[in-house]
Amino acid sequence: MPAPTPHAADSHDIIRVLGARENNLKNVNVDLPKRRLTVFTGVSGSGKSSLVFGTIAAESSRMINETYSTFIQAFMNTPPRPDVDVLEGLTTAIIVDQERMGANARSTVGTATDANALLRILFSRVGQPHVGGPQAFSFNVASVSGKGAVTMQTADGKKVERRSFTVTGGMCPNCDGMGQVSDIDLAQLFDETKSLAGGALTVPGYTADGWYVKIFGAVVPMDVPIRDFTEQQRHDFLYGEPRKVKLENINMTYEGLVPKIQKSFLSKDVESMQPHIRAFVERAVAFQPCPECGGTRLNEGARSSKIDGKSIADACAMQISDLAAWVKSLDEPSAAPLLASLGALFDSFVDIGLGYLSLDRASGTLSGGEAQRTKMIRHLGSALTDVTYVFDEPTVGLHPHDIQRMNRLLEQLRDKGNTVLVVEHKPETIAIADHVVDLGPGAGTNGGEIMFEGTVEGLRASGTLTGRHLDDRAQLKPEVRQPTGAIEVRGARSHNLQDVDVDIPLGVLVAVTGVAGSGKSSLIHGSVAGREGVVAIDQSAIKGSRRSSPGTYAGMLDPIRKAFAKANGVKPALFSANSEGACPACNGSGVIVTQLGPMEQVETPCDVCEGKGFDEAVLEFRLGGRNIVEVLDMSASEAAEFFSSGEAKVPAAAAILNRMVDVGLGYVRIGQPLPTLSGGERQRLKLAVQMGEKGSVYVLDEPTTGLHLADVENLLALLDRLVDSGVSVIVIEHHQAVMAHADWIIDLGPGAGHDGGRVVFEGTPADLVAARSTLTGQHLAEYVGA
Repeated sequence: MPAPTPHAADSHDIIRVLGARENNLKNVNVDLPKRRLTVFTGVSGSGKSSLVFGTIAAESSRMINETYSTFIQAFMNTPPRPDVDVLEGLTTAIIVDQERMGANARSTVGTATDANALLRILFSRVGQPHVGGPQAFSFNVASVSGKGAVTMQTADGKKVERRSFTVTGGMCPNCDGMGQVSDIDLAQLFDETKSLAGGALTVPGYTADGWYVKIFGAVVPMDVPIRDFTEQQRHDFLYGEPRKVKLENINMTYEGLVPKIQKSFLSKDVESMQPHIRAFVERAVAFQPCPECGGTRLNEGARSSKIDGKSIADACAMQISDLAAWVKSLDEPSAAPLLASLGALFDSFVDIGLGYLSLDRASGTLSGGEAQRTKMIRHLGSALTDVTYVFDEPTVGLHPHDIQRMNRLLEQLRDKGNTVLVVEHKPETIAIADHVVDLGPGAGTNGGEIMFEGTVEGLRASGTLTGRHLDDRAQLKPEVRQPTGAIEVRGARSHNLQDVDVDIPLGVLVAVTGVAGSGKSSLIHGSVAGREGVVAIDQSAIKGSRRSSPGTYAGMLDPIRKAFAKANGVKPALFSANSEGACPACNGSGVIVTQLGPMEQVETPCDVCEGKGFDEAVLEFRLGGRNIVEVLDMSASEAAEFFSSGEAKVPAAAAILNRMVDVGLGYVRIGQPLPTLSGGERQRLKLAVQMGEKGSVYVLDEPTTGLHLADVENLLALLDRLVDSGVSVIVIEHHQAVMAHADWIIDLGPGAGHDGGRVVFEGTPADLVAARSTLTGQHLAEYVGA
């Protein structure tokens, strides 16, 4: 009997990319198998994200958006079509990236995953006493009531109806659902001896000649020292109610300084603020749990309704693994489907390794890895198939023990019939790939090419940079450095720490290890980072518009502009595309943007400046034979040499540029838009900038994030140079190469959440490997081949 003819629909089993040129991609052609797990490898900045996120996922999202009506599209953020010739075989893309979760101070793990929404329904149906509908348990809904008259024009004349309304919400009235109250130190807001016109305000952004300060002149005198204000003037200045005022013939709303500070600064999560804003808030504001709601954010009514002796506040404060067990123990036939959904949701938290969190944890405090896994939760139980899941380093923030669990989840998504695309550096995840695409050979302009396509075994034998380093294993050092002192930590109890006492050695490289959620960050950031002389470099992402660049972020452009100005006898502002030197046609952006309503916007290079962003007259001014555009187009290594000597010597810029070269960013152009940098490049840029701060102790939180196997060697060399120069380095890290290279290891655990929070090992890496008494010790021993 002849074999049946294959159906035409079964022939579409690849995603085909032809001529991809997004960012640094160089006419890339690649075929990706559907319903398989494909891992994209290559050094940081080689073009992995440009291919996976900027091309494949972006076009899938754009085409799905086009299926909606133009009315709906007008409210959506439609990405532009990527620079690619052909894209075939695309399926719906679900993107799970490393972006930190919303920094809104009202967002928690429970609200971000819809777990709170389901719990609110449960308590509104089953909780006793009954206090209202689901919104009665929401800390974002205030209880309000009102009444009034409505006049309506009818055929019979005017008709007056009296109406009243009542909304029962769960918001605590004392803290407005924030869970904490703030006490502002007025001495940190202004200098009493100065006038407003004389620069009395010390709040970031409140300059004497700015609108924020000028508006006060409509109510209080600008030229009188604040200490000489009358009692009424002082009250209006500090606590004045919102009112309409006219300033320079412009209608504006006046508001006292304290409520203005509360709205503009305290409505955001402190963790998400820019460093200088965060420093001001931490200096000027003292936060403490709300005395009325005890930090639960909920009013007395919401806290009074209980199920099996627990209120919704109690449930949200429980560790999710315990909450899952409590939900399964409830016998409420009337809410059986709801309990089943909640049970499945909480089991997903546990399966993905986040069972140690609680629902009341502020989402802005989650690390990049925790945020990414939290976003994964809603997809784990999905019945959708033939979907393309796109992951950006899903192993970030994971202990080697947890990576095995993540690998199983990726395989489960694939086995359901989905296409899984993963950008990854960890060899443990590369090893499970069905198909590997290696990009390179280098980063930036030296990358953007396909170096290898095929199996993991083929990659290992390919001779590419990734292939050569795939089996790299750092060895334990034969000799470790001897401490010169110690930082004493006593009785640490933040988050899940259980009265931890530990001495952290100084003068050496210390690795703080343990499974995700064991208390590493709580110990170091809670008990060490705030001390004098300690420079803490955390995981928070750096962001910027297309007008931002490594030069602006690192602060090197100010001294460069001043050097240009001094050499040419003009103002520094001329050498900024965001100020007086901007091209008048495109306002310094280099492109002309045409908005087309619901359709994607069109960007065309500016005809006047040819995409340079500067007024043509500015380009006549030179420093060391180069104009400002030529300088911005230099790589960091080229610029470091240029600004180190001769007529163009600018020591402040050269120092920053040399640190960029030290962290492996010598190829990055100093004027390159920040959004075009990969996650790993941004992390290293931040490291280069903050290494310039004066301190005797550096705290690094997972510096290997986004680093290729080959780059880890460079990082270890950098850490060695820091320690050898007399700086103590404390690294919170999961990468075994860093653990093996350390002089001292502090391992926390044994588990996560309330199962962790204790020091389970202190000693040298060799002692940890020999003992194998902890999960870290077992995995490190396996890694070094002991």
